[in-house]
Amino acid sequence: MKKMLSNLGKHVAIVGTQWGDEGKGKLVDSISGKFDLVCRFSGGANAGHTIVVDGTKFIFHLLPSGMLHPKTIGVIGNGTVVDLPDMLNEIKQLSDAGLGNVGDRVKISLRAHVLLSYHKEIDQELERRKGDQKIGTTGRGIGPAYADKTARIGIRCEDLLDIDLLKEKIHQNCAFHSENYGLTLNAEEEIANLLAVREQIKPLLCDTRKFLHEEMKAGKTVLFEGAQAHQLDIDHGTYPFVTSSPVSTGGICTGLGIPPQKIEGVIGIAKAYCTRVGAGPFPTELENEAGEMLRKNGHEFGATTGRPRRCGWFDVPATKNSIETAGVNMVNLTKLDVLSGMKELQVATKYTLDGTEIFNVPTTKKNFKKLIIDYKSFPGWEEDISDVRTFDELPENAKKYVLALEEMIECPIQAIGVGADRNALIFR
Repeated sequence: MKKMLSNLGKHVAIVGTQWGDEGKGKLVDSISGKFDLVCRFSGGANAGHTIVVDGTKFIFHLLPSGMLHPKTIGVIGNGTVVDLPDMLNEIKQLSDAGLGNVGDRVKISLRAHVLLSYHKEIDQELERRKGDQKIGTTGRGIGPAYADKTARIGIRCEDLLDIDLLKEKIHQNCAFHSENYGLTLNAEEEIANLLAVREQIKPLLCDTRKFLHEEMKAGKTVLFEGAQAHQLDIDHGTYPFVTSSPVSTGGICTGLGIPPQKIEGVIGIAKAYCTRVGAGPFPTELENEAGEMLRKNGHEFGATTGRPRRCGWFDVPATKNSIETAGVNMVNLTKLDVLSGMKELQVATKYTLDGTEIFNVPTTKKNFKKLIIDYKSFPGWEEDISDVRTFDELPENAKKYVLALEEMIECPIQAIGVGADRNALIFR
């Protein structure tokens, strides 16, 4: 691991290269002990990063996954949307688990937007109105919170410092949204909820941009933790079936106020197969026994919603597109152990549309139906690999599979996940 990190520099990003749920949290936890700060730069509590430590499961939604390390400082950047009561619950759960007063190690940007209860109501109402055109959101209010931000009516954490302004803005927003969405929103209840947590949140608020610059100037190391994944990015993903913020490498700059040259290395996370939660195009989806086997063996149910994930074969064009756009230097291939027991594996190697090779997932229904996918077959393996800790110990067919993926995505695979525990990793 030390060699892997030394090749990347002092400030490193971890981003998903597929449709999320690739296992980013596990690698963040594994390597964040080598960093002074771990930062979230986009999204909200719609993320779900699961880490297993000695059989105990921790699920992170907004706090950076690296907070399990007792000296790590977690930064919640201006590009996030923060459900404040949920944030305090996460802090309490970790503190109760014996990690000290975790709140002392959390910094929240004054410019981060506050996610309120009415955002969740709007989110669910919008999904209801879409009928069979549902996007498949988590219902956590993320989209409506970002919509308020873009419409310039959002409430930021800094507004907690001015109670009169806070009340005024909440009343205005509740009246506006009640009229537009036909909902009955309770401004006084929203205000009461915020005032109930205000004194606990205030000490965590700071100018995180300035804080990060000063810490980096002092020689501190920083890990940037992505949420969701490139194929769910608002600009580069399978629009409109995407999240509401820039979740790829570019989001670090906007969501934390960090200049591009400070990002010295990027690790991309990719599952040894693919999954997707919610609606939207998913080229290699398996709606058969093989898909069920992947779902069962991989425990593929959403950490945030509990929804069963759609499962499919590894997708080279989609993953390679993400690697190129995000500037990935090396890949952590996760959940290789889930493929044990499958006699044959398939890998999508090429997309063709109307006789022309394409390099993005088609996002219109018409084009997606015409998409032709080339596959390459690989023999599987029977052995349980969850206790393997070196590449040479892997079954021959598992090694061949990894090396083939590495060649096709044109990016070195330098870490391999072989089990749920935080230590079930092979570093090459």
